[in-house]
Amino acid sequence: MFSIAQKREIAEKVQEVLRSTDHPELPAGEIGFALHVNGNEWWSYAEIRNNGSITSPEKNANPFNERDMEE
Repeated sequence: MFSIAQKREIAEKVQEVLRSTDHPELPAGEIGFALHVNGNEWWSYAEIRNNGSITSPEKNANPFNERDMEE
């Protein structure tokens, strides 16, 4: 549903929002999270995790999503 670049941007913004809460139970470093986004159809969705949890983003790239963003 989203390109790798878009997922990384969304993850960074979620990280910023979580960090801005100053909640005492959050870790000092990167905050782990998982975000599920539903699309228009049952088969259209995105799984977004914190950037630090993805070691090889290119390995899980969906060529359709990457190509769609180039146009």
